[in-house]
Amino acid sequence: MSQLYPFKFRTIFKDKIWGGEKIRTYLGKDYSPLPNCGETWEISGVKSDVSVVENGPLEGQSLAQLLEVHKEDLVGKSVYQRFGNEFPLLVKFIDANDDLSIQVHPDDELARKRHNSFGKTEMWYVIEADPGATLISGFNQPVDEKVYLEKLNSGKLTDILNKEKVASGDVFFLPAGRVHTIGKGLLIAEIQQTSDITYRIYDFDRVDDQGNKRDLHTEEALAAIDYKFYDQYKSSYDKKKNEPVEVAKCPYFTTNILDFSQSVSRDYSSFDSFVIHVCVQGSYTLKYDGGDLNVQMGDCILLPATIGKAGLETSTGFKILESYIQE
Repeated sequence: MSQLYPFKFRTIFKDKIWGGEKIRTYLGKDYSPLPNCGETWEISGVKSDVSVVENGPLEGQSLAQLLEVHKEDLVGKSVYQRFGNEFPLLVKFIDANDDLSIQVHPDDELARKRHNSFGKTEMWYVIEADPGATLISGFNQPVDEKVYLEKLNSGKLTDILNKEKVASGDVFFLPAGRVHTIGKGLLIAEIQQTSDITYRIYDFDRVDDQGNKRDLHTEEALAAIDYKFYDQYKSSYDKKKNEPVEVAKCPYFTTNILDFSQSVSRDYSSFDSFVIHVCVQGSYTLKYDGGDLNVQMGDCILLPATIGKAGLETSTGFKILESYIQE
């Protein structure tokens, strides 16, 4: 059996009606074949789009193959007991050259009943934001299904939605059920459950190049929506340098921001989980027992659970999202 090592995967490019240029220009993925690349899937176990290894001796193998062969050595004993041969996280970059549709995702129970799938809880990290860029997360007042439908059917849904001005470094945690959309001018890193189930509520009456509107899922969304009003939707965190800062913690993932101007060693030996690095700024060399790997902005790295310690050596500094699963 081949020794496991940190994996990079081939980027999966997604054409979107609202896609733009930042994945190519800002993240440096200039080999995108798509004119309107709205998303890249960097680490995916979704059956229709399974990631394929790009580096090392296991190049060409799929994430599904890795998991089937290496099991808990890849993801950790407790993670494998919980998820089996389903890789539990999906990592994306999203480039919004226009507003995305207003949407909602089902939770585990509803997704299992309707789609035999995981639900979709996610988090966003804003990599870059045009001046004045906004997004929608949740409601701006207490509502119920009746009020929601009245506003939706009268074309005034946005009157009751919480719109936030955003800047680089902002974090939003979006549990399943939260109505949301990413606004024009935002480049975002997304960590989410492995699911591609989205209920589209409103799409600003857009049409594709054939003159067709995209399907809406009005009825499906009703049972999925969390109608509660919350005091705060943006995650608050201390923007500390040279120490890990936790920005999200839920049953599906824990995410830290590592904003470092110097080299650091990370001890993962007690985690019993794979670890994902999403590099959103700078670069570093990932040192591990058996080799090293150069990592730069836009790279997403999967560290198997068998890697207990990792050195992140840098001369430029770096900022990464470090994600793993803890019960």
